[in-house]
Amino acid sequence: MVSADAARTFVGNIIALIFFLSPMPTMIDIWRKGRVEHYSAIPYLATLLNCMLWGLYGLPMVQPGSLLVLTINGIGIVIESCFILIFFIFSDKKARLKVLVVLILELIFTSLLAFLALNLAHTHAKRSLIIGIVCVFFNILMYSSPLAIMKLVIKTKSVEYMPFFFSLATVVNSSVWIAYALIRFDPIIMIPNGLGLMFGLAQLIIYGLFYKSTKRIIAARKEKEVDLSKVVVCGVHEVEEKPNKPSTIAL
Repeated sequence: MVSADAARTFVGNIIALIFFLSPMPTMIDIWRKGRVEHYSAIPYLATLLNCMLWGLYGLPMVQPGSLLVLTINGIGIVIESCFILIFFIFSDKKARLKVLVVLILELIFTSLLAFLALNLAHTHAKRSLIIGIVCVFFNILMYSSPLAIMKLVIKTKSVEYMPFFFSLATVVNSSVWIAYALIRFDPIIMIPNGLGLMFGLAQLIIYGLFYKSTKRIIAARKEKEVDLSKVVVCGVHEVEEKPNKPSTIAL
């Protein structure tokens, strides 16, 4: 028989894996176009930091019996690192520098938190409380990170660069973690995921409000590109068909 903990670990890992892989359509679009355009790296940098902090929280010397938290966030660190690498490759020099600086700051912050918590707090309860509070704060930031592009969405009335699958996965992932937190009654996990569920639903509502206008904007842009290509082609043909005037030499 499979134990309840093993079943929760398996299901939790599958759901979290879907959540971490949800930005794949965005990554494929960036790879295909060869540029990041208006996509933001903030959601992926926020998710990487979140995974590192929750991975720290799940360590046996911090919160014993949290194998699910540790394994899921270990997988998340690998996936988000790959996404950030794609952003780094296809960004301009200025954007690359910003990503690199944020990444270095995240590594320094996580290392410093681990050092202080493990050396100054000498019980599991104190360590899990300190790191847990930090995790709650940054977990909320991760779930709200897609809202960073809201200024562009409102200005353009388009959700083209708002990651739909990330928002949808946020709702599913948060719901599963809320259920997990209720079973173990862990408020450290329940609070950020409760807020994450609300943020995810808000993002989906915004996506629904601007979905039709986004379709119209994309269709109009494609039509304009087609018209422009026709003008260029016609111009080339006119140049080719224009007869060359005989040159005269003045005596």
